Amino acid sequence: MTDTTTPIRVVVWGENRHEQVEQHVADRYPDGMHGAIAAGITNWLGDAASVTTHVFDEPEHGLTEEVLEQTDVLTWWGHAAHAEVDDEVVDRVHRHVLAGMGLLVLHSGHWSKIFGKLMGTTCTLRWRSEHDRELVWTVNPQHPITRGIPNPIVIPEQEMYGEYFDVPTPDELVFISGFSGGEVFRSGMTYRRGFGKVFYFSPGDQDFPVYHQPDVTHVIANAVEWARPERERATPTLLRYDTDDFFNGKVYQGAIEA
Repeated sequence: MTDTTTPIRVVVWGENRHEQVEQHVADRYPDGMHGAIAAGITNWLGDAASVTTHVFDEPEHGLTEEVLEQTDVLTWWGHAAHAEVDDEVVDRVHRHVLAGMGLLVLHSGHWSKIFGKLMGTTCTLRWRSEHDRELVWTVNPQHPITRGIPNPIVIPEQEMYGEYFDVPTPDELVFISGFSGGEVFRSGMTYRRGFGKVFYFSPGDQDFPVYHQPDVTHVIANAVEWARPERERATPTLLRYDTDDFFNGKVYQGAIEA
């Protein structure tokens, strides 16, 4: 078991591309969307979390092996530069999730390489950005991610995400959203991949101040607590066991080499 009395080590990763090229986004999020998300987590969790940020333009996108080794939960927001994310970094994050690191995929991160790799589907959906009102309804009030969250969360202006959302059936459906155009969307879902926990949460677009809304960052903070590892990180490995030896597996050497 991991020590749950120590602060949760959270890395908030942001693409940080819109903030550099669109003034209205920079004005809305002067510290970047990643900065607003990090501030919201800190506000809700206080000393229970140690929160740092990294962005796309850092070497290795800021997600080096050393950083990920010291990360309990990673949050991911991307949109304009999904295709530019280095595949080696994606593989590294994927390996750490399977080994037990928590991952929170936010809004347009549904189309990120890492989410697609974990889901194994297109992760596409229907959308419209026309200042729709979004109501985020709790459908699993027993889930710890919903603790203290109003039902519904009212988001006055937001990009519409609608079904069909091409993802695997979730382990747990936590939230569904309804929009002023009549669409519905599975907006909060959990998955387990390997030893890691994954939460997808859709509210949060660059064109609206959603990450300044306390109810939204409260959900993210609750999800951080839920996704923290429950055991020491370890990648599942293939071992060979001799007959009648149930405990002393030997490392599999792989195919015969010429």
